[in-house]
Amino acid sequence: MKPDVEKFPDFDESLRYAMRKETSLFLENLIRQDGSVLEVLDAKHSYLNERLARFYGVPGIVGEEFRRVDMSGTKRGGGVLAQASVLTTSSYATRTSPVLRGKWILENLLHAPPPPPPPAVPALEEAKGDGSLSLRQQMEAHRKNPACASCHTRMDPLGFGLENFDAIGKWRDLDGKLPVDASGMLVGNKKFEGPIELKKLLLEDRDPYVRGLSEKMLIYALGRGLERADKPVVGAVAAALPAGQYRFSALIYEIVKSLPFQMRRAGDMS
Repeated sequence: MKPDVEKFPDFDESLRYAMRKETSLFLENLIRQDGSVLEVLDAKHSYLNERLARFYGVPGIVGEEFRRVDMSGTKRGGGVLAQASVLTTSSYATRTSPVLRGKWILENLLHAPPPPPPPAVPALEEAKGDGSLSLRQQMEAHRKNPACASCHTRMDPLGFGLENFDAIGKWRDLDGKLPVDASGMLVGNKKFEGPIELKKLLLEDRDPYVRGLSEKMLIYALGRGLERADKPVVGAVAAALPAGQYRFSALIYEIVKSLPFQMRRAGDMS
């Protein structure tokens, strides 16, 4: 990623490194300590050094060494949706993209990738630069096109919930001259305001996430894509996780004892 340095002068190579390191340490320790898979969506902690803590506005962290930091009292909270690595890679170089962020959540976390856009759909017009319209207002105008609305209805509310984070993941309260509107509504008329409430709703309706993670982990374990006969196994793995308190060890155990894993073909693990 190459964020526009004029718009985002905070971004440099030391920050890029810290962003990547936070996510890798977070996931590595979550697995090694046999934490809950639900903490990927929302956690009370993360791993910061002084550079990243200063960027996040977290006081009291000094030095280059990364350490576990309580994020429960911050506005951004924890989990991958609060991490600058994910927020930066789901943005454009010059601005945030609720569409890209919503699409990232659907594809990577909720097992529900959106369909490809229909042909000849017009692109979102860029603001004139006077700050008269927020990005959200521009997108609402864009969605008036029926061809655009069908896809955006699913993606945009998720992405809007992360609008308090700018294109490199720094917290903001203003979009240009206007207050950030990070409200939205998910399926079932479930309203939220900002990233903390969005993550709470995703945790409440956790089945799509748990099933999606089970599928991705089974693909990784088998070393191949899934076939029709594998689908019931995914459902069985996901259904078994609540009894195992959603621990990573429970997920791995269910996959290892599954028929596709134990009967995998020669050459699958190339």
